[in-house]
Amino acid sequence: MKTSRIRFVLIAAMLMLGAAQQAWAGVDADTAMIARGEYLARAGDCIACHTASGGKPFAGGLRIKSPMGVMYSTNITPDPVHGIGRYTEPEFAKAVRLGIRRDGKNLYPAMPYPDYRAITDSDVQALYAYFMKGVAPVAKTPPVTALAFPFNQRWGMALWNFAFTSDKPFVLNKAESLEVNRGRYLVQTLGHCSSCHTPRGVGMQELALDDSSSSFLSGGELNGWGVPSLRGMPSWSVADITAYLETGRNGFASVGGEMTGVVDHSTQHLSAEDLQSIAVYLKSLPEEKKVAQTHSNSDAATQKTVQQLVQGQNLSAGQMVYLNNCEACHATNGKGAAGIFPSLNGSEVVQSKNPTALISVILKGAQTPSTQKAPSVLAMPGFEGRLNDEEIAHLATFLRSGWGNNADAVSTGAVSKVRKSLAGASKG
Repeated sequence: MKTSRIRFVLIAAMLMLGAAQQAWAGVDADTAMIARGEYLARAGDCIACHTASGGKPFAGGLRIKSPMGVMYSTNITPDPVHGIGRYTEPEFAKAVRLGIRRDGKNLYPAMPYPDYRAITDSDVQALYAYFMKGVAPVAKTPPVTALAFPFNQRWGMALWNFAFTSDKPFVLNKAESLEVNRGRYLVQTLGHCSSCHTPRGVGMQELALDDSSSSFLSGGELNGWGVPSLRGMPSWSVADITAYLETGRNGFASVGGEMTGVVDHSTQHLSAEDLQSIAVYLKSLPEEKKVAQTHSNSDAATQKTVQQLVQGQNLSAGQMVYLNNCEACHATNGKGAAGIFPSLNGSEVVQSKNPTALISVILKGAQTPSTQKAPSVLAMPGFEGRLNDEEIAHLATFLRSGWGNNADAVSTGAVSKVRKSLAGASKG
């Protein structure tokens, strides 16, 4: 009898231990899934759009300007009333990939679901686990998006989706390495790089959603700013690209505009392996064929400008403004200091067909984000209070023609227009 009792206790103990082990294994697996989802949410830069300035993470309310009007991002915390807490995993996947809400209504493509369409099932599962179990619920409803007619007719997005989106899954390119394919996946899906770096058509659709088209990542325009091509990136090495994504700066440039937030919230948090994969993939793309050479790349052209600035004779109005305000940081050769002051000599931003970005930076200044690998913040002051529109026009014109740069002159009217636009944006 005693032996039977002992055997029973041992069996019960073993069963309890086994159950405990399974429970702990479940906890570990769940924790790992949530952590993976958090990483993928970083790769997707979800927090940037779904967090208002000064607001709680993912609670929405960010004001997004678009050609159709102002939109507000939604609350994607697991709050069951104000957020997505009642979404099942299939409903979550449908919203992320197809832009269809739980109630069946269509989202606007400010949510980059055309790019997210090819996110794998396992990655969607991890994202769902993170947003449901790893994000704090916030009981707050953001402002409601209320576009003017006909854009307020959400049913019309079904026609837009039929015409301009795809349901093709991500397929490995067997001709490429696993590293290139990993970068390709991150760029084409979670990273949604195409949403800014691919030109758009008459329906505001991306002209290409993957690298089967030469339009993909060939550059474009965003909120009036020229956006450079990412195809091949001939002037930058793999190391240059990874440094830019990880720290917001490299030997050629520093981040500005929308890219500042991308580095701050997203790319600086990616693993070295994933950043390397992205860089290798971008370098693998055939370079965009440019209509005209924008920069002579000749030492003679640089030296000609340097001599003019050093001698200080017969200087143009733009050269005078440069010497008095810019030369101390960006140097007489316009090359600045690698990793500190970006080069103006050969810069794509300086020579962009649309000078809005250049004018904006001169007016408002810029600063790099504080990143894990480069915590110091490098700031350029704005000159809106120091230089008038005519002086800024002269300066921008010189920058776009000095050292071998080859871009059109900037008018005083163009500067005035950007100044008024920036002033209106700060009030709004």
